[in-house]
Amino acid sequence: MIPEDWEVVPIGKAGQVLGGRQRSPHYVGELCKYLRVANVFDGFIDTDDVLEMPFSVAEKERFLLKDGDILLNEGQSIELVGRSAIYRGTPEDCCFQNTLVRFRAGPSVCPEFAQLVFQQYLRTGVFASIALQTTSIAHLGAGRLAALKMPLPTKAEQEAIAKVLSDADALIESLEQLSAKKHQIKQGAMQELLTGQRRLPGFDGVWEVKRLEELAEIRSGGTPSTSQAQYWDGDILWCTPTDITALNGYKYLARTSRTISALGLKYSSAEMIPANSIVMTSRATIGECAINQVSVPTNQGVKNFVPFENVDVEFLYYLLVTKKQDFISLCGGSTFLEIGKTQLANFEVQLPSSKAEQTAIATILTDMDAEIATLEEKLAKACQLKQGMMQELLTGRIRLV
Repeated sequence: MIPEDWEVVPIGKAGQVLGGRQRSPHYVGELCKYLRVANVFDGFIDTDDVLEMPFSVAEKERFLLKDGDILLNEGQSIELVGRSAIYRGTPEDCCFQNTLVRFRAGPSVCPEFAQLVFQQYLRTGVFASIALQTTSIAHLGAGRLAALKMPLPTKAEQEAIAKVLSDADALIESLEQLSAKKHQIKQGAMQELLTGQRRLPGFDGVWEVKRLEELAEIRSGGTPSTSQAQYWDGDILWCTPTDITALNGYKYLARTSRTISALGLKYSSAEMIPANSIVMTSRATIGECAINQVSVPTNQGVKNFVPFENVDVEFLYYLLVTKKQDFISLCGGSTFLEIGKTQLANFEVQLPSSKAEQTAIATILTDMDAEIATLEEKLAKACQLKQGMMQELLTGRIRLV
């Protein structure tokens, strides 16, 4: 449903649709830059790896890109076919491969508006619905693209819509840059604070070298028999490596995808790990950590650290996170990466002897994490807001003109 004063036109009438040309170094002609499907992403063109191919004068005139042209991926996996970006004149003197389709907006069409429509068609599966699937590759097809219809308000309204959504993109980009900067600052702080390079006010003295078995009780996990239905789907959370990696670096584990019963816990090698311990992946993916906020048993792909009284759990968490590559190196030569309890027990780390200093360091890093989490929440909301705005503006439910 769109406003009555909007048109609905085939994309081929809104502008020129042209498929690219396959070239190889063996052809005769003048060398020019040559964009491929590998260069075109959703919203931007990667110019780090641009080939040069020979084109005749006539071909170059036909396939040369102009500023404002939109390139769409013609041949791609089904979920990515139609991914598009606007060519902004860089690199200069550039043509395009047959795995791409060029849309050149007509005089009544704003290229930025057309690009927004194409992005919406990608995300809502419109391009996938018209693509021709061959093996693992889907083909959009210049003809099918040209016949596909698009909504078209007046050019003034197109430009107003594009401006509003461009402002939303600018906000998202600024939040992404700020988030990246905060992550870098945190990484620098971890490097300094967790190695003793920078000491906090009020603390001095030499740091101690300890084995991990001197800092925490290290426990393994286990899996109840999968052939015994009564061992499963109970009221006891059961942690696997997937539950930890699914946190994507978030520090706390509060839920798991599977549960076991009291019988499953009793008749397996799994054991309850107290809350405020550290669960760490120890198979395939090595060294991903979380602090369990509730008591959980784990499977055998997880090693668990129950800190002793003189060790701050948050400090130990951050310390273990920085040792991930060291843990992986201990698994060198293995086809299937796994780190054992003995290897972890004998692994040496350096830390302050004072629990108060451990806590002070962990508090600073925790505050940084909280700031990053708040920023990433703002970023997620900005992305959701933009998607909602696109849906409303591109269908005319909200009018700007």
